[in-house]
Amino acid sequence: MVERYVMSIDQGTNSTRCILFDHRGRLVTVAQREHQQHFPKPGWVEHDAVEIWNNLQRVVPEALSAGEIDAGQVAAIGLANQRETTVLWDRHTGAPVSRAIVWQDTRTAPLVDELGHDPGAEFFLDRCGLAPSTYFSALRVRWLFDNVKGLEERAKNGDVLFGTMESWLIWNLTGGTDGGLHLTDPTNASRTMLMNIRTLDWDDELLACFGVPRAMLPGIRSSAEIYGDARALVPGVRISAALGDQQAALFGQTCFSPGEAKCTYGTGSFLLLNTGTDLVRSRHGLLTTVAYRIGDQPPVYALEGSIAVTGSLVQWFRDRLGLISSAPEIETLARTVEDNGGCYIVPAFSGLFAPRWRSDARGVIVGLTSYITKGHLARAVLEATGWQTREVVDAMNADSSVPLRQLKVDGGMTANNLLMQFVADVLDVPVVRPMVAETVSLGAAYAAGLAAGYWSDLEVLRRNWHRAAQWLPDMDPHRREAEYEDWQQAVERSLGWVRSARST
Repeated sequence: MVERYVMSIDQGTNSTRCILFDHRGRLVTVAQREHQQHFPKPGWVEHDAVEIWNNLQRVVPEALSAGEIDAGQVAAIGLANQRETTVLWDRHTGAPVSRAIVWQDTRTAPLVDELGHDPGAEFFLDRCGLAPSTYFSALRVRWLFDNVKGLEERAKNGDVLFGTMESWLIWNLTGGTDGGLHLTDPTNASRTMLMNIRTLDWDDELLACFGVPRAMLPGIRSSAEIYGDARALVPGVRISAALGDQQAALFGQTCFSPGEAKCTYGTGSFLLLNTGTDLVRSRHGLLTTVAYRIGDQPPVYALEGSIAVTGSLVQWFRDRLGLISSAPEIETLARTVEDNGGCYIVPAFSGLFAPRWRSDARGVIVGLTSYITKGHLARAVLEATGWQTREVVDAMNADSSVPLRQLKVDGGMTANNLLMQFVADVLDVPVVRPMVAETVSLGAAYAAGLAAGYWSDLEVLRRNWHRAAQWLPDMDPHRREAEYEDWQQAVERSLGWVRSARST
């Protein structure tokens, strides 16, 4: 009998990957290509959507070839994607109208200020579960309308399409200008500020608020269902799942029950807590989001704490300061000292996300003395991720009736043992990492395989999860709280640097 596999396409902030998984959820083969990051102005971050599509056309055949797998052995395709990153393209030519505006981009801060006053944050929290922030897609669409001549009129006429990255790739995979499918799923749609969080449909009042015409929007389908067949790269293979990358990681970590949580440590870090079919409204700065929807089943919701800068701080330390030559070296450098020497780094490069939501914040380094070495700075870089995680978990515990008792982790930064031990120490709970670290890709594969009948149910997926590593808390409680207080003082010093973007 010929072995069959599920293909996962993971379109992330820094790269595009194609991974094939077998029935036991094991990674069989992988291919990956990075794309260029564009920073045309301070606070602006852009990607070339055509470059990303071209990269996908390279990594899919590379992954198949590396595993000596024929396209006919692929049972289904699932996509996971960087969320909120906004692409607008011409329906007739397939050409993007501009570079994609990335989720980290802060150019829409003046629009955030306007929305905070009228109609106000409560209106949006009630409708879409999100408060106005530079993080979300609708503001980017509005900015493009205001800055690209004639674009809004073209969109009203149905000549321009909007999507996040999974919409762009599915459209191209299924034919592009020749009948390509224009769709998204609730996990991605819930990050636009345009979808009603209860009905899972585009909301007329939200559309009117941003001036976004319905004609440009993708259809919202379930996260796991048969969308259609690919016509490019792997013709005839069913595309049957799409999830935002963080929801895909929650799914890949098999956090299917209320109260289960995971944190993905990548460019940014994202902690999601499954709240089941209950839509929980956060009172402590978290987001209410759709975790996933399988077929015609009721949607599952989550509370999310989004941290803008974690892994990208290590990249900055490497590429901008030149203090290390590769990301793994930061652990070696940090271990040359016993502590941070009183130095804290608050990486508010794009403002602060959960739980503070301050777009006026900018990065600071505090506590510098002549004693500080690059080893102390390296440790402060890593500890910034731990302290930001602590802030999110504190907010999550305040919103949830059950405190967090264990944190499942994944993503590239989990290879850093010093960081993972620090996270366990500051949270005072065990931190566990699964055997398959690529949980974003695995979650997209699981959803696609479920929809296509490759896997029968969620319990089968649970049995695939195995622990690879565990870190137990081992920090003196007095030290933990004293250093947390120092961190919070450092954060206060990061606020108010961009006066026009100051939150209300």
